[in-house]
Amino acid sequence: MFKNLSRRVALAGVMAIALSTSALADSPPAMGLGQSWPNTVDVSPNPGWHAYVFMLGGVKYVQINDINGNVLGAVGTVNGQFITLPIGRFSQLVATPQEPAASPTTATPVASPSTVYQDTTTTVTATPLSNGTVLLNAMACDPIECNNGRQ
Repeated sequence: MFKNLSRRVALAGVMAIALSTSALADSPPAMGLGQSWPNTVDVSPNPGWHAYVFMLGGVKYVQINDINGNVLGAVGTVNGQFITLPIGRFSQLVATPQEPAASPTTATPVASPSTVYQDTTTTVTATPLSNGTVLLNAMACDPIECNNGRQ
């Protein structure tokens, strides 16, 4: 068991180093995926939320934070395919076209979904729930419908 844990820790360290060095090579100096206030521009069209985009190896990573900088969740996306990243307070409540939220909830929405990120290919909405959590929904966006989106 200790051997497996050591391998996982080593792999996590290698991935962190690879992410930080590759991110510098693939895009402008945007660092800090998983941080409350990453070193990149907030691209959310909604003043009640923060959205940060990171590019690495052709994959776009979108992180959503609340107004106080709390990381709520993040997805990786390329060519209409999505993966939920295991970061953020509500990472278990991130839904994508490929997968529903990992932890179903009986909480009910207390507000309509708000668009917290949108570009020409991707939209992310946030829905506050009755138990204080937030459901994030990432989806592919038709380029014609989203031609006014950000990138």
